[in-house]
Amino acid sequence: MKWLLSAAVRQSSNALMITHADLSGEGPLIEFCNKALCDMTGYAEAELLGRSPRMLQGPLTNRKVLDELRACLETGRDFEGVALNYRKNGSTYWLEWNVSPVRDEQGAITHFVSVQRDISARVHAEQELKLLAQALHASNDAVLVTDREFAIVFVNAAFERMSGYSANELLGKTPMATLRSGAHEPAFYDRLNIALDKGEDFRSTFINRHKNGGEYYAEQSIAALRNAEGQLTHYVCIAKDISTMVQRENILKEQAHRDRLTGLLNRHAGESALQRFQVDAQDNQRPYSLVLCDVDFFKQINDRHGHPAGDHVLKLVANVLQESTGSMGEVVRWGGEEFLLIFGKADLSDVMNLAERIRTSVAACDDPAVGHFSISLGVARWLPGENAEDLLLRADCALYRAKHAGRNRVVLDERNA
Repeated sequence: MKWLLSAAVRQSSNALMITHADLSGEGPLIEFCNKALCDMTGYAEAELLGRSPRMLQGPLTNRKVLDELRACLETGRDFEGVALNYRKNGSTYWLEWNVSPVRDEQGAITHFVSVQRDISARVHAEQELKLLAQALHASNDAVLVTDREFAIVFVNAAFERMSGYSANELLGKTPMATLRSGAHEPAFYDRLNIALDKGEDFRSTFINRHKNGGEYYAEQSIAALRNAEGQLTHYVCIAKDISTMVQRENILKEQAHRDRLTGLLNRHAGESALQRFQVDAQDNQRPYSLVLCDVDFFKQINDRHGHPAGDHVLKLVANVLQESTGSMGEVVRWGGEEFLLIFGKADLSDVMNLAERIRTSVAACDDPAVGHFSISLGVARWLPGENAEDLLLRADCALYRAKHAGRNRVVLDERNA
């Protein structure tokens, strides 16, 4: 049995060292070491026996760990620790070791036995992960990692800034529960899930919910992470906040559809709106109404008071039209001093009443340079089978009749009378 125990110790894959218990002088000296310890340190057995384990320590060995070891040896306590040791060739390795006292029958400590493991690979991997985490935290791109069940396990500083949430507020939760804004249709998330199920990356613009309750736009790329066996372990999302860019694009789009002087829809946008109402009328038999307005004697205003005064009159008229119409319909600067109002749901009687209120409000305006001025309005309502061009022509004819009848009045087209 004694031979068997000796063979087991010598052939163990764990490095083993036994020292005596004398703490004076150089401290405990090595009395036994197995082959695994020789392989780990690069020293032959003869080079280790009779020497102090301090020969394996160096400038980078943590003194706090050694002081803790010394305290355990002096008090007869077990020790567990990790430190950086040195091989015979001067290279370093990370050591995890346990030291236990060996007592005789009277309880006196006679030796210390140390079981040691080279954990360099593990420490280096942890250092690489720490370095990677530091790099991710320093990245300007937002990074989020979830486990296979979509529970968040990591976010970097950029993601915290983008979402408004701290890492502690996000860890363990799912992106869907925390960040989903409700702005996307279910089909959007169906496409996401289908792509991930197929093992494909998913790239798209997400409208997410910020911690403050607002929304932000993020350009996101989501990919699955697999281990060496090909098993799915995590999902990683790389995101960039593009809210400013989207807002700028929306402003440019809005400006492209707006008249610079009045802020109303321009002719191009008005034609698109008119076509939408026309399609709805044809497909769903929902009539719509047009009101075509024109500033009376506008050429005389420009000639007598100058174009800046004329522009101010147009702005005043636009304000009255916009405030009076509200959400009832669309207001378009149709061209020059002409404006077009498009109403979908309002009854014809409501449109006529509104047109009269608009006429009255404009007539009540008193411009410092021009004084009082007026507008004429022509009204027409869609009839089954009619196209938008014919309806617009009827509104124009009604406007002509208003002008011909003395201006500053509202006239309904004869076919709707």
